[in-house]
Order: sequence, then structure tokens, then C-alpha cells
Amino acid sequence: SLPKVSGNGETAAADKVSRLRGGSQSVVSPITPGLRFEALDHDHSLCERVVINVSGTRFETQLRTLNTFSDTLLGNPQKRIRYFDPTRNEYFFDRCRIAFEAILYYYQSCGRLRRPGNVPLDVFVEEVKFYELGELALEKLKKDEGYSAKEQDNRPLPENPLHRKLWLLFEHPESSQAARIIAITSVLVIIVSIVIFCLETLPQYKHYKIFITPDKKTRVIEDDSPSTSHPFFVIETICIIWFCVELLIRLFACPSKMAFIKDIMNTIDFMAIVPYFITLGTMFAEKEDESKKFAGEKQNQAMSLAILRVIRLVRVFRIFKLSRHSKGLQILGMTLKASLRELALLIFFLLIGVILFSSAVYYAEAGSEKSHFKSIPDAFWWAVVTMTTVGYGDMVPLGVWGK
Repeated sequence: SLPKVSGNGETAAADKVSRLRGGSQSVVSPITPGLRFEALDHDHSLCERVVINVSGTRFETQLRTLNTFSDTLLGNPQKRIRYFDPTRNEYFFDRCRIAFEAILYYYQSCGRLRRPGNVPLDVFVEEVKFYELGELALEKLKKDEGYSAKEQDNRPLPENPLHRKLWLLFEHPESSQAARIIAITSVLVIIVSIVIFCLETLPQYKHYKIFITPDKKTRVIEDDSPSTSHPFFVIETICIIWFCVELLIRLFACPSKMAFIKDIMNTIDFMAIVPYFITLGTMFAEKEDESKKFAGEKQNQAMSLAILRVIRLVRVFRIFKLSRHSKGLQILGMTLKASLRELALLIFFLLIGVILFSSAVYYAEAGSEKSHFKSIPDAFWWAVVTMTTVGYGDMVPLGVWGK
């Protein structure tokens, strides 16, 4: 500590300036006669340097730096004394020396924990736990590394005991063994439904209707309305019953009805079951004679069949139901959501290239009678398949300038 100076003209010069740790002796400076120095009371233990040996690498810091966090291993004298080596007058830890630089910086910066780039996250987490930096520091580290707390733990639970039990069963597969069984069953039902959706389009499983026209000709058309006795329809009905029960129970037990309705995954669940009931309604709505319907309303029937096929196509959304039970798919969805602006920019540049090269190939092939490019919009397809390296070959430039 620095001495405190006080003036005194009657004191002679002393030989040297000294300060005794145990007393309060006052001496006079030989350099500046007439000035009297008085020692200040100071806690030298705070400025005492501490040597920490981590797997052979020695670190030195001040004791007051470690005292910043007194609940940790290094900040608590009773905890760190177990690792003290009296022969070398140092603390020895057989731990990762590279990670300790960040641990020591945590004390020096008053709580800033940064993982070194060459230390794996799991190793650094173990070091944080060993030095007892606390759960708060550990959670902050995981957040900085991109590992946020589990959403299931943060989302509110229903207050009603029955609702809470049902909500945990259908929304938290890790909450119990029964919830895990329900989650596995739901995944299997989704897979079976998707497989049926694909298999029913095979030619050997399709159904056809035979009509006799007024001019005594026979017409055969595909029947898009399945029979209620068909095995595929029965399996589809069982899957729909499961989806409906699952959706209704979750809606009944959810803590917030408005938040449940706004959830995009619940919207997908609803969209996945609607086509079944529309198809079922059209099956029972066909009351008039099909031969008359074919003869008099052929165009309306074709339009209704096209609409029915589009509606049934919505069933493919069931594949997104798997993301509810897959962390990987959820991460992929969040990645796409976070990259929407970059993806839009990529599509924008692709559109610029399509317009540029479509215009170029159209005017380059304008003089050729056998040109495949009748207009610039007609050349869009060629530009897209060429820029994406698909290259079907159905449209190619034939002229010299086009090539």
C-alpha cells in the first residue's frame, strides 16, 4: 500500500523508508527532509496472489478475484483447501487446462462465461459443473450456445388435475411411460395412414365404373369414391378415428384454447382429417342414377371429381404430423423459418436468371421455324430446368445463336 505523507519540519532524514506489517512505526524519508510518512491500515490478504496449477499449467490471480463468487469451488476457502499443495504452495487440479482459461476469465470478468472454440461443449459443461459455477451460469452458457431450455417445461400446464393429466399424456411423451406409448402409437398410425394414401393409387387397387351412354356405348371411368367395405377405407377410418380423438382430447385439455387454435401444427392436424369427411359426404350424397348423371352432367361430374381429388390430396399433410414427435424435424422447420429471407433472396435471383436467359434464347431462336420456344413465357420452363441442372431435354435450342 502507498504511504500517507504528512509535513513535519523538525524531523531529520532517516536511512530508508520501510513499513512493518505488524506495527505502525513511522519513519522519515531521506530523500525529502521534512516529510513524515505514516503507514495505512490495509488488508494484504485481498492482494495476495494465488497460484493455481491445472495439469501442469500454472495460473496466477489475486485472492480478491476468486472471492467475487464465494459459493464456487475456487471462491470458497473451505472447498478449495482440499486441492492445496503445501510443498509447492499452490492449488493443483487435474482438469482440462484449456477450459480453465475461460473458467478463470469468469472470475476476472465478474460473470462472463465464454467457451473456448477448441473445447467441446460437453467437456466444458463438465468443467463448469466441477468448479461449481452454478446453475445460472450453466443455463446462460447453454443459451449462448443455442441450447435453450425445453419448451415443454416453459409452457403452462392446465390447472385442472384431469386436464393436466390428459395434456401430459398427449403433449409430453417424456412425462410418463403411458405418454411414451401414446406417442409411439400416434407415430405408427401416421405412418400407416401415409402408406395407405400411397398404396390406394396403385392400378391393381383402383375401382372403375361402367356407364352405358344413350347411344348404347359403354364408358369406363375411374371411381374416386371408395367403397365402405374396402380394406383401405376401413384402415383409413380407424386412423381418422384416432386423429379425431387425439385432436379433441388435446383441445379439451389445453391450457389456452386461443393459443391451441393459433398453433400451426394443430391447423395441420385439422387439415389432415377434413378430406376424409368431405369424401364421406360425397359418397352418401350420390342419390341420383349414375347413368343419367353421366349422360346429362358429364362436365359437372368431371369438375366435381377434380375438386374431390384436390381435397383428398390434402391428406398428404399428415406427413407433417410426424414433426410433433421428432426433434430433428422441428429443428429443420425452425431453420427454414429463420432462413426465409435468404431463401426469398435466392428465389429472386433465380427469377432474374430465368427472365434473362428466357428472353435471350427466345430472340436467338426467333428465326428458326423448328424452334421450341414460341414465346418468352414458354421458355421459362427451359430456363428453370437448365439453371437447376435438371435438363429434361424436351426443349432445346436448335439454331446456331441459341446453342
